[in-house]
Amino acid sequence: MTRIAAVATHMISVPRPRPVWTAHEESKAWNVILTEVRTDDGLVGYGEIHGAPMPPICEWIGRFGEIIRGMDALAHIAVWDKLFALTSPRPGGIDGRDGLPPPAPRGARPQVMAAIAGIDIALWDIKGKAAGLPVYRLLGGENRPIFTYATGGYYRPDASDMDYGEELARFIELGYRAVKLKTGAGTVAAEAKRIAAVRRAIGNEPLLMLDMNAAYDLPDCVEFASAVEPHRIFWLEEPLHWYLQPADFARWQRRPRFRWRMVSASRPASRFAILLSKAASVTCSSTPRAQPALPRPCASLSWPSSTG
Repeated sequence: MTRIAAVATHMISVPRPRPVWTAHEESKAWNVILTEVRTDDGLVGYGEIHGAPMPPICEWIGRFGEIIRGMDALAHIAVWDKLFALTSPRPGGIDGRDGLPPPAPRGARPQVMAAIAGIDIALWDIKGKAAGLPVYRLLGGENRPIFTYATGGYYRPDASDMDYGEELARFIELGYRAVKLKTGAGTVAAEAKRIAAVRRAIGNEPLLMLDMNAAYDLPDCVEFASAVEPHRIFWLEEPLHWYLQPADFARWQRRPRFRWRMVSASRPASRFAILLSKAASVTCSSTPRAQPALPRPCASLSWPSSTG
């Protein structure tokens, strides 16, 4: 049996040349936590995760490493179940009768779940190495081209609309055929002007996506969808404010010129995610539509970007 022998973490932070912003937060560095799980027969698995603050996540991974030491590294479900039990009340949890630490504080659960994810991903890596197969094969997938895109347009105080256009145009020059622009920090009129500059810079062929970071309420979102319609937007990500009220949705849903779709909430904090699209024009979605035909090989280049 392949048993878990040790768990370690590596905090990686690459400072940005200068801070940038999404619609709601500043980013000063590219950050990632690399979780390393070693087995008693020499296999090593890695799990890459994002989260903050990074030190508490690493502390939780260290605690969990002691709890799962000696467990079957290929039994990832058993490992997950044991660690996930620490996120909620359970009989015997307070006094430790089940041999596990007490339930994690509610305020620490985002960091706890990130820690569990890092270990789980690393165990999948080990499973693939033990079987001599890539993980996608273990999951029943096939080897096929992947349509890639690059994210840019993070807000910089001294950047002009043309600067953002040139930035995304460089992604196209690198081989990407789709780009995603950070939006939502300005007024609808200012954002439409900025998006128009990007479309002029990249041309009409590349797919243009917008990451809005849930900045607008329903009236602004409807106005935004109409304003960007001429610029051939492929999809909108997180267009509506997290705390949209059901009454707001009901009122706007009755408007005949718009059709609506319900999709899964992208964050536990949101009551629900409601995405709108103007008939036969702008499509708003939390996931892209079916990818278009691939006329040439997909770009294999990577480009650092925040997860925000």
